[in-house]
Amino acid sequence: MINNANMTTELLSAPPAFHLLAKPSGATCNIDCTYCFFLSKEALYPNEKSRMSEATLETYIRQLLESHRTQEVTVAWQGGEPTLMKLDFFKHAVELVETYRRPEQIVQHTFQTNGLLLDDDWCAFFKEHHFLVGLSVDGPRELHNTYRVDRRGQGTFDLVMQGWRALRRHSVDFNILCTVNAANQHHGRTVYSFFRDELGAKWVQFIPIVERATAETLEIANQGWSDQPGQKRLLYTQTGNLVTERTVGAEQYGRFLVDVFEEWVRHDVGQVFVQLFDVTLEAFFGRHLLCLHAPTCGYGPALEHNGDLYSCDHFVEPGFKLGNIHQTHMLELVASPGQRKFGDNKRDTLTTQCQGCKVRHLCNGGCPKDRFALSRDGQPGQNYLCTGLELFFMHTGPAFTRMAQMIQQGHAPSEIMAWVAAEDAKHGPYQPCPCGSGKKFRFCHGKSRS
Repeated sequence: MINNANMTTELLSAPPAFHLLAKPSGATCNIDCTYCFFLSKEALYPNEKSRMSEATLETYIRQLLESHRTQEVTVAWQGGEPTLMKLDFFKHAVELVETYRRPEQIVQHTFQTNGLLLDDDWCAFFKEHHFLVGLSVDGPRELHNTYRVDRRGQGTFDLVMQGWRALRRHSVDFNILCTVNAANQHHGRTVYSFFRDELGAKWVQFIPIVERATAETLEIANQGWSDQPGQKRLLYTQTGNLVTERTVGAEQYGRFLVDVFEEWVRHDVGQVFVQLFDVTLEAFFGRHLLCLHAPTCGYGPALEHNGDLYSCDHFVEPGFKLGNIHQTHMLELVASPGQRKFGDNKRDTLTTQCQGCKVRHLCNGGCPKDRFALSRDGQPGQNYLCTGLELFFMHTGPAFTRMAQMIQQGHAPSEIMAWVAAEDAKHGPYQPCPCGSGKKFRFCHGKSRS
């Protein structure tokens, strides 16, 4: 337990809050998504059953609540697949939260799942304790089933929809987590419209699939990250400047986001909340709510089932292990010089191209895990997705600027929809669609919704 009276200068300068992702079942999962390099992390613990013990659970909850100097605390569960831990585990976790939280602390529970094991018991529990559940869906059936398959190679869409229906029956708050990959990268509006119209989603986040590889590992990596019969298990690490065939194209990632944005900005502002759009608007006010596009990072550590704490969910590998919460308090690990350097490097290692970029204040170089390309002048460390990120931020800049002005003037940001409609009327239906698709506006984002 931390004694506030004896806190060192280092601990006093620690972040007042952070967003830790706990993996109670480690990398173990009940499906076999082809692009999921987290599956390979089982190789870090080859002789262990990846299940969080009672002792680790209690230590985690206690230290998390002790570490926060803010009123709000998030207890976030991820995987692997956390439902493999069974419901009683999370009932006990909620009990421990109530035991250890300070009277003024407000705890938000979040839970990321593939949805296959969700039933009425799970969803009644989520509703009772106000969980926000993230459901992984990559779009309509044919797009989802391309890579999100079970261990027999069969698509999981229908089973996921059973879980979604259980969430809806119990009115559980949920958001959709959708990866953007080689299969769905050309279908931004189709994917988004499916979430909005068919699933009734109000919160959506898009995560680009970028799987790095070297010349030596590319062939194996293209086969996927689960155990391959007769082959040595490949541990995914953030190395190499090649990408797998499932990886989203750099420019196409930006076009996907633009395609979604052009639909959203005409119909759904204030009704559907897309994570990247929200944080982009916040950045116009100097607030950075997501590590991905903040100037620095290091506030999103990952906890493995045995108490090992890593710098980041994307850097669960030996070189980024901070320590173990059974030996060192979580706050000391998060406040350690090594972790602070990890976070500051995001700002301090920007390429010259990034430093002079017009959208640096919005992008800040993107995630360090993706910085393995060359800049325009040949400098290493440029973000692989730079072309797409620059395209997105430049394209949406005028609309977000207008929305920021509306907020400053005391208006709702949803009023942007009327502004966009007026701009559309000036151009007419047979002009090229502003999304850049090459289609006439009437046959693209000007098409009326049925």
